Formats: sequence, structure tokens, C-alpha cells
Amino acid sequence: MTDAPRDDDAERRAFATHVAEWLRAHLPTPPAFALPATPREVQTEQQHEWLRAWQRACWEAELVGCDVPREYGGHGRRGLQATASRALREAGAPFLVNLVALQMACPTILAHGTEAQKRRFVPGCLSADEIWCQGFSEPNAGSDLASVQCRASVRDGVWRVDGHKVWTTLARFADWMILLARTEPGAQKHAGLTYFLCPIKGHSGVTVRPLVKLTGELGFNEVLFDDVAVADELRLDERGRGWQVAMTTLLHERGAAESAGGGLAVPASPLDALVALARRVPRGTSPAIEDPWVRDRLVSLMLTARALAAHQARARVPALCDHPLRLPLQAKLLTTEWAQALAHLEMELQGAGGALLVAEPNAEQGGARSYLGSYGMTIAAGTSEIQRNILAERVLELPRHR
Repeated sequence: MTDAPRDDDAERRAFATHVAEWLRAHLPTPPAFALPATPREVQTEQQHEWLRAWQRACWEAELVGCDVPREYGGHGRRGLQATASRALREAGAPFLVNLVALQMACPTILAHGTEAQKRRFVPGCLSADEIWCQGFSEPNAGSDLASVQCRASVRDGVWRVDGHKVWTTLARFADWMILLARTEPGAQKHAGLTYFLCPIKGHSGVTVRPLVKLTGELGFNEVLFDDVAVADELRLDERGRGWQVAMTTLLHERGAAESAGGGLAVPASPLDALVALARRVPRGTSPAIEDPWVRDRLVSLMLTARALAAHQARARVPALCDHPLRLPLQAKLLTTEWAQALAHLEMELQGAGGALLVAEPNAEQGGARSYLGSYGMTIAAGTSEIQRNILAERVLELPRHR
């Protein structure tokens, strides 16, 4: 005998039906211009505005910000964001361009912001009316985040920021930045930081310079601050607590906490596309799919994908989560390295054609571009080495290597 469905089960089923029906009616056809694969490859205003309009449509349809309270621009339907995000992914929907806002700024503001900050900033994060970027990494402070040297000091009642941030996704289009700056120069490095919500678009003293990646694209940027004024009401949490606030951001960026706003930046089924490629391209005199070596690589990737799906299912069962960091950090580490292995095989299957740019005749999707770009994911939010160290020290409680 089974238990009768609970009210929240009925709500979840009704919501899943709403999402499926809305996507069937509104999933956009590809535009005449090429769309980027992720927010890190957005290069033109045309791409940017098309993707902003898509995110706003998803927000208006209650597919974004499901778990966020209504007073902050959300839809007050706690526990349903995962349903919407999964449906978007499975439908092959375009990604949500304001990813930094959804996965980092929004949950951090909800956790640490004042009531006024939540009401002011969260709605624009969800609707993509205001685009956000992340100001953590610096030329001499990448994985060692506590060593940032961008400084903020109070003069005439206003914070003045000077410094240099780098690898800043979407900075060319961003209105705001979540900024970590050193405010107590004499303090121990973790204790001397403060977290700000910093205006950057058109703001005096802010210079944004695109960085050319290995792929020839301009997805990353460097941002320079020269005596930039930031009002004290844009400080998030207390002065000197920037490290603690930044850890909230990183928990969400690494997937160790679910982001209430949503966010999507991965293709729905890259394995399907890879299998289709193997059927299409030759290897010797036969399709590559008939080569035992290729089939072995494909099956290995498929098995890993099944394991990762089981891993995600396990993470949704509290009784199976013995440590709050174990499963999310493992997922970040393994998923990004799996995606890199997939892109590597994709490039190999294309042979010399993998070096062609997407816009060139006979070019396939992916190739060397996807492979080179995959390194961004194994670096972002802490390198794979950093993830392994955190798992070793904080989860397995192994001694720190010195």
C-alpha cells in the first residue's frame, strides 16, 4: 500500500506540467546569428540582448526565481527551481545569460544583504534587467583568493576603490560587480576583506578591457579601478567580513548550495551530439562509430554520465549526504573533467577539421574551440587541484600538505 500523494507532490506535478507546456509553446528557434555556447563566449550586443530577452521571458513565466520570495522579485514557490532548471536543460533551451547574478550575486545578497539591498538588487538579477559580473580573481591572486590586493578605503564618508580584477566574465556588458576588496591592510589576510556591490557600467574610474582567449574569443575581461567611489550602503555585510561572504558565493558557484534563482550554462545532451558526430565523420574507410577504440571511449563517457546522474540523485536525499561539501564538490570536479574529456574526443574525431572556426565552411560545432574552452570550467570556482585539496582536508580530514 502506498501513501497518498502529499500536497507538495501535487504542486510539483502541476508546476512540471506548466513548465513543459510553456516550453513547448515558447522555446525559441535559433536566431539568424550564432549564439555562444556559454556566458563566457558572449561577444556582441546582438547576442547579449537576445539572451537577456530569453531570460526575461523565462522569469515572467515563473521558470526563474521560483524559490525566491515574491517581495524580492521571485515567485515564492520554494523547492520548485530544480524542476524548472531540469526542464530547461532537457528541452535544450538557451542558457540564462545573467548566470553570475543567478548563481552567485542573488543567493549571496539573499543570505547577507539588508532588506533594502534584497528589494533593490534581487529582482534585476532574476529578470536580467541588470547584468552582474564577479570581481574576485586578480593577476596575483587567483586560486589564493585571500591574497587579493584591490583596496578600498573610506574618504569623506565614501569608499574609494583602487585595484585590478581579471578573468571577469560578462564585464563588458555588466552593470554591477560583486567585489572583494582589502579594507584592513594590517589585518591577517582572511580578516582584512570586505564585500561590495560595485557599480561598473559608465561609473567614473572603472575601465573594462576585453581579454582574448586561446579560442580567439573575448569572453573574459580585466577591470581596473582608479579611485572609484562606492557608497557605504553598497557594502554587503559588515566591514572585515568579506571572506565569510565570499565563501557563501563560492559555495553556490561550486554547486555546494542550490541557487534559488536558477541558472543554466550547459548543453542538454552533449553525448547525443558526440554520438551523432561519430556516426557522421569517417575514421579510415568507415564511420568513426564503427572503430572499437571510439566505441570504447564513448561507452566510458556514457558510464561516467550515468554515474554523475546517480550522484545528483543521491545529493537530493538528505540522509545520504554525510558531509555538506562532499557530493557538491565531487560533482563540480568530476563534471568539469568529464566535459573536458568529452570535448577532447570531439576534437579528435574531427581531425584537422576541428581547428576550423564555427563560422567557417564545413566547420562542426565544438572541436578545438570546445576543448580549449573546457579548461575554463576546470579552473573556475577553484581549480580541480583546489577542489581535491578541499575534499581531502575538509571532508576526509587528511593532514594539510606543507
